[in-house]
Amino acid sequence: DKAIQAYNAVMDQGADAILGCVTSGACIAITDLTAEDGILQITPSGSALDCTKNDNAFRVCFTDPAQGVSMADMAVETLGYKKIAVLYDNSSDYSMGIKEAFEEEVAAKGGEIVASEAFAGSDVDFNTQLTSIKGTDAEVIFVPAYYQQVTYITKQAKEMGMELPFLGSDGWDGVLGTVTDASTVENAIFLSPFFAADPSDNVTAFVAAYEEAYKATPDQFAADAYDTIYAMKAAMEKAGSVESADLIAAMTEITVDGLTGEGITWTADGEPNKGCKFIQIKDGAYTLYE
Repeated sequence: DKAIQAYNAVMDQGADAILGCVTSGACIAITDLTAEDGILQITPSGSALDCTKNDNAFRVCFTDPAQGVSMADMAVETLGYKKIAVLYDNSSDYSMGIKEAFEEEVAAKGGEIVASEAFAGSDVDFNTQLTSIKGTDAEVIFVPAYYQQVTYITKQAKEMGMELPFLGSDGWDGVLGTVTDASTVENAIFLSPFFAADPSDNVTAFVAAYEEAYKATPDQFAADAYDTIYAMKAAMEKAGSVESADLIAAMTEITVDGLTGEGITWTADGEPNKGCKFIQIKDGAYTLYE
């Protein structure tokens, strides 16, 4: 409801293009409305498939299924885990989409899901689910969720004496800002399109400007949104217009060198072509997995 109210408010103000929404549920809520109005919609981080179901909608982030497949391949092929537990949010389109693709790909690669435990987005007590996982022979726990939930999960796992490593999705980016004890997420690996310590000129300039403005290190949500604005800029320049139909047509003809990828292009289905990074938390800091 709030997303729809906000959409109506910006349309009343004469918007030419829409950045948003940030999360999948809110994005899906306005997707059909933006299609009816025919306005260009680019979500920076709404990763559910339905976020781009209409011809006017594009995204900068990875899709949920793409994340699930990438993390499953990392878990089974690269890290060598065969017995995997999953802890997911069954009230979230984002979490459910990643979880389903992850479990399917793990099975396809010869791994086994030894526990698949659900929670609701408002939950703060995960002891029941963690106890169930503790009773299995899981080698690792995959948590496709946002960092606020991850903070509770990893803290409670440590309090229960669990020493299993964690894997996560891009929603983990920012978790070091919410945990009170960084050791609870030590060695965790998650997927992200952005790494704030990347030495490239455009990333270092962005990080410096962001830290000066907000007194915080930017995460992938900030970087995705930054790239979204420059995608809109490129579409406007390519179209030579701010008319909706012109901007939508231009999206498949542009290339953006962004913070989250070099040479990003978009398909007519609204999907970006770009690579992903794997971030590992080591010594209480984000590092590129090597």
